[in-house]
Amino acid sequence: MEQRTLKVVVVGDGTVGKTSMLMRYTEGKFPADYVPTIFENCVGSFHVEGNSVPYELWDTGCQEDYSHLRPLSYTDTDIVILCFAVDNQRSFASIEHKWIEELNRLLPQARILLVGCKIDTRIEFKPGNTKPFITYNQGSALAKRIKAEGYMECSALSGEGLREVFTDGLFPLLVKCLKKQKSHCLML
Repeated sequence: MEQRTLKVVVVGDGTVGKTSMLMRYTEGKFPADYVPTIFENCVGSFHVEGNSVPYELWDTGCQEDYSHLRPLSYTDTDIVILCFAVDNQRSFASIEHKWIEELNRLLPQARILLVGCKIDTRIEFKPGNTKPFITYNQGSALAKRIKAEGYMECSALSGEGLREVFTDGLFPLLVKCLKKQKSHCLML
């Protein structure tokens, strides 16, 4: 019996760093220019108990112009990486007021990993700058409120925390999905 490819969809407000996070992880480089995403995906694999398990990463266009297209990318989704930018209060508020409502309605069975992006912007904070940043504790508390499986932070620019989002955050969730998938198999 062939293993189904596990599907991971990345969502969150526009310009929070979703595409940069995926490009830095999959291609090893930070994108030079911002280009709004409509839909893009890439395929990878990870190893569990000596077996290679395929997965797809789907980067979605999350600007309002694409809101009617986005649900098309949700079919057969196992995991959602739900992103906000730590330097963007509006994107943080959108998690509860927009994204979690959409995900609960359209993907009630999907596991959610909450990710705070652009943590390098906290380092750029200068005295006198009144721009508030989302703290790790605020992100972690939000993850609990929305019943996410976990909370991670990263910077696509510096690479800080990026590998951990996948190795410590995503891959354990993929293993859970794989085990759930196997438990639904019926041997005849």
